[in-house]
Amino acid sequence: MKASLAASLSALLLAGCNGTLADDSDTLMCVIQPDDVILFQGDSITDAGRSRETADEPNIQSTMGNGYAWLAGSGLLVAYPDGALTIYNRGISGNKVPDLAGRWVEDAIDLKPDVLSILIGVNDIWHGRHGNYDGTVESYDAGFDALLTRTREALPDVKLVICEPFVLKVGAVDDSWFPEFDHYRAAARRVADKHGAIWVPFHTMFEEATQYAPADHWAGDGVHPSQAGAALMAQAWLRAVGA
Repeated sequence: MKASLAASLSALLLAGCNGTLADDSDTLMCVIQPDDVILFQGDSITDAGRSRETADEPNIQSTMGNGYAWLAGSGLLVAYPDGALTIYNRGISGNKVPDLAGRWVEDAIDLKPDVLSILIGVNDIWHGRHGNYDGTVESYDAGFDALLTRTREALPDVKLVICEPFVLKVGAVDDSWFPEFDHYRAAARRVADKHGAIWVPFHTMFEEATQYAPADHWAGDGVHPSQAGAALMAQAWLRAVGA
């Protein structure tokens, strides 16, 4: 069963990596290079309890939080043990695309990342469902596109990694989230494709994972991953970047 899940994950990533395949090969090219600055951005899923006090100290768990960003980052530190990588996490709980835009210079551009990974979208729909936000899938699409355009203008050589927003049908999530949530996923994919980003298919991955364990094994409330869910996300992220 474990081997089958690993094989399915590999197939998903090989199908969705937007130009990261080597020519005439099924092997993913590694986009991480020695001396790279790597930045994880997003909402609470990325934040995962990270310390604000050590935010400027890279490569340590308090800076990276307790979620997929730390697990993926620590995997990179194993692969590059000479200490040449610089890895930050600037995810903030509750953030939506407009929140990222409002803090983007300080929390992204000024860090001059070589690799910029973004997971954003679940709050853009969730807060609207609770009446606390009037954004739409159209404003999400346009805002995300504008954010990446700004990023490319400031950092023309940055390697973008866009992560698919995800939910699982358990806890706070039920059938009423759909098909609206699928439109947000599709918008994220359109933006990723437009800007030549690597795509990490988290929602698609979790749909596959629920064939091997129930949804609450991966995310008890349907939104925030368990340690198992975070570990699976980290594996998917590392495979997507070829690490």
